[in-house]
Amino acid sequence: MTILVIDDDSSGRTTLAGYLRKCGYRVLEAASGEAGLMAANGSEPIHVVLSDIRMPGIDGIEVLRRLRTGNPELAVLLVTAFASVPQAVEAVKIGAWDYLPKPIDLDELRVKLVKMERELGLDASPDAQDRDDIDLDGIVAESPAMQDVLSVLDRAAPTDATILLLGESGTGKSMLSGWVHRRSARSAGPFVSVSCAALPETLIESELFGHEKGAFTGADRERVGRFEAANGGTLFLDEVGDIPLATQVKLLHVLQERVVARLGGSGKPRRVDVRVVAATNRNLQELIREGRFREDLYYRLNVVSVEVPPLRLRRRDVPALVAHFLAKHALSDRPATVSPEAESLLARYAYPGNVRELENAIERAAILARNSVITPRDLPPTMNRPTAADASDSLPDSVETLERQRILEALHAADGIQTRAAESLGITERNLRYKMRKYRIATARGDAASGA
Repeated sequence: MTILVIDDDSSGRTTLAGYLRKCGYRVLEAASGEAGLMAANGSEPIHVVLSDIRMPGIDGIEVLRRLRTGNPELAVLLVTAFASVPQAVEAVKIGAWDYLPKPIDLDELRVKLVKMERELGLDASPDAQDRDDIDLDGIVAESPAMQDVLSVLDRAAPTDATILLLGESGTGKSMLSGWVHRRSARSAGPFVSVSCAALPETLIESELFGHEKGAFTGADRERVGRFEAANGGTLFLDEVGDIPLATQVKLLHVLQERVVARLGGSGKPRRVDVRVVAATNRNLQELIREGRFREDLYYRLNVVSVEVPPLRLRRRDVPALVAHFLAKHALSDRPATVSPEAESLLARYAYPGNVRELENAIERAAILARNSVITPRDLPPTMNRPTAADASDSLPDSVETLERQRILEALHAADGIQTRAAESLGITERNLRYKMRKYRIATARGDAASGA
């Protein structure tokens, strides 16, 4: 489907067009109503026009009138920062397909576009089909918890905002960082990933910022750091909570000034244009209190923070993940199937290693399965132990009990202030409110609701 975006605001138009292209649409741009009409009447067929209302010269309403006269089948979506009922009514009366206020809710826009494809009888491209699938680039999100994660990231991806991914090891933070990059306006640029925990303290600055020849013993040639390598694209800083304090100071400077000085370099610092996505399985608020993580760096990284839930709290995703990994690790054209007994074990297991542990188990089972049917004996021994399987049934309750107690303690320590409590727990305030409702914590002071 081809979409024509008409907007005199070049920044907003470019951002929106970039987002739509990442969604798989072909996009044309016009900087005025006049240019938009010329493009709509050009040789290339247009399926949808997305036009701002307030523009100098020919405004969006007039664009709609003229398009409806010359091409009544063309679908037009009007957008304005000055939303009003009279404008909406007028636009719909003269044939607008729909009306959106600014700032545009990208989730709402995508839903409307998919609906338009169906109602207009357009052939959905493979990209359009992917937008309807819950499994996006291998990311399974059938559970409400993961749908919330993708909803937030989907809105943040087209921007240059720094993203902080929180959550246990193995939950898929690395995969989500790549997903954000592919949906950003920087997708044509490099995606560079670095595990801060895997780098020795003596080498981490060289890896991040680069070094000149002779900067230290063994530096026999110059080295481009990860920031320079990611110029024009995205840098994923995994396990950012493990960066030494001395390096945190330099990292903060780079994030603030967007310039990198190589180790041993006496020349002018190099300017870098990099979008940063960071991740950690550590509680950064706790590290701040212990003096092991800089508070100013935390707030520089924590522009958009998302907590990725552990697999035991998103069990609805397990069957779809199993199917995905069976296809990924199939030894032939026909992936293995799972017996009902093995399926039961997979559904009940607690997954302390999260999604990574599940993938390893399925890969192992696919290799060992006889007659391409995975049975309990093909699964890792930990999944076959009755004690482990039985304990997994009660584990969610014990986990929830501990989590509820932690929230009550955090609220009490924060004197009922939810913002402070959320920060101390290392989660977003929105997530805290969700958990308070889930555990029936009725007041901000942490008094539990009574009743069964």
